[in-house]
Amino acid sequence: MQTESIAPFLAMAVALVGAALIVVTRQSPNLREGCSLAASVLQFLLVLTMIPPVLAGEILHYTVLPFLPQVAIAFRVDALGLLLAITASFLWILTTIYSIGYMRHLHEQAQTRYYAFFALVLTATMGVAFSANLITLYVFYELLTFMTYPLLTHAGSEAAYAAGKKYLIYQLGSSIIFLLPAIIVTYSLTGTFDFRPNGVFPAGANATVLVVVFCLFLAGSAKAAIMPFHAWLPAAMVAPTPVSALLHAVAVVNAGVFLVLRVILDIFGKDLLQQLHLEVATVIVVSVTILLASFRALRLDDLKAVLAYSTISQLSYMILGVVLLSPTAMVGGVMHMVNHAESKIVLFFCAGSIYLATHKTKISELSGIGRQMPWTMVAFSIGALSIVGIPPTAGFITKWFLVTGTIEADKLAVVFVLVISTLLSAAYYLRIIRTAFFGSPPEEARDEATQRAEGSPHQERQEIREVSPLIVGPLLVAAVLSLALGIFPSFFIDLAQLALR
Repeated sequence: MQTESIAPFLAMAVALVGAALIVVTRQSPNLREGCSLAASVLQFLLVLTMIPPVLAGEILHYTVLPFLPQVAIAFRVDALGLLLAITASFLWILTTIYSIGYMRHLHEQAQTRYYAFFALVLTATMGVAFSANLITLYVFYELLTFMTYPLLTHAGSEAAYAAGKKYLIYQLGSSIIFLLPAIIVTYSLTGTFDFRPNGVFPAGANATVLVVVFCLFLAGSAKAAIMPFHAWLPAAMVAPTPVSALLHAVAVVNAGVFLVLRVILDIFGKDLLQQLHLEVATVIVVSVTILLASFRALRLDDLKAVLAYSTISQLSYMILGVVLLSPTAMVGGVMHMVNHAESKIVLFFCAGSIYLATHKTKISELSGIGRQMPWTMVAFSIGALSIVGIPPTAGFITKWFLVTGTIEADKLAVVFVLVISTLLSAAYYLRIIRTAFFGSPPEEARDEATQRAEGSPHQERQEIREVSPLIVGPLLVAAVLSLALGIFPSFFIDLAQLALR
């Protein structure tokens, strides 16, 4: 049942107004940051108001701008869009608090621009989540690219601009070359841009053309970081850690996955995918991405680079679950959009906390840091174990659904992929945890050896410790939430099942 509601528009508008207020109050940092926090809280509360009607089976709809008979900027709220909106809006609150501590500690430049574009990014993310058709999705998908660029290049360094250039080439290039033609061909075959359950293509459409269109959609979703369209993501780690946390673990990458899921569920549909054997081809592509990204992460020493390649692997888990087309695996794939975001943002927050306290970015430099920064590293361990899939974390729920659904789909080769990727993720995350808790700080050992050799008296070293409650608080909340989602997953299971009906 479709119900007219202005709620999805208001959820975007509040972030847009928040961006304007951030600029207006730029002379008062406390007021400026208060506007950012207030906008994030208000947006989350507006999203929460949409839960009861969606759970009751309603689809909220709102048309903003009908400018041609079949073309309109319109919004609809269903269970799939609501999952993305709940995740992004809640994590915006945590990231805003974390950003206040992070940006103030480093005395970062252009903080007004930073907070304003964060709000604009959340405006675009809500637009993606609540898109009612391909035109609306395309518009906000592209806006998300442009709104992210100033955040990615925030440092203003040569490396930042190089990463920003790569980001634009991948995002705009894939959208213009692949995604836009896919949308145009879809309209020419169907006469509609709307999303419809079980797909929009008419019976008898040319199979070759449909295969090409699906490949164009997949290639056009560079934000999902499917290989070989993934290189922008590791490069984007040059951005400030809060940007990496929300944008490149939640908003941007989830928008890419969301686009793929919309195409699978509401443009092609399950039956057509099976007829064209597109699910098999997609399973192969994302399985290769999962394994190659996991192997790459195992070889890296830079902490944020490891998290980036882990994200590439985990994004393909979401697509893998849905294209397996078994009910259980599809629920696991959709749920992983939430579970991965909650867990991965913990890891990025912890990486930022470590950097603020030590200015270290290499895993090999983190020996013994778990004893110096226990809250940060305990939270990191929870997030890491969730990505690996250890109970009772959120990641275990995803792995359970995916493995069970893979067996249901009788695709035992995919079980092998899941097992290998899980072992690889365990290897690179447990390496970090082992180094942090059981390694000896190399600087201390080296200094003591030097002092003994020179006969010099012991000099006190600067103590490494947790930086600020504004940093530690959000990462602990996110870690606890990752555990809570593993212990009490029923709400998101119900929402994922509703999204797949």
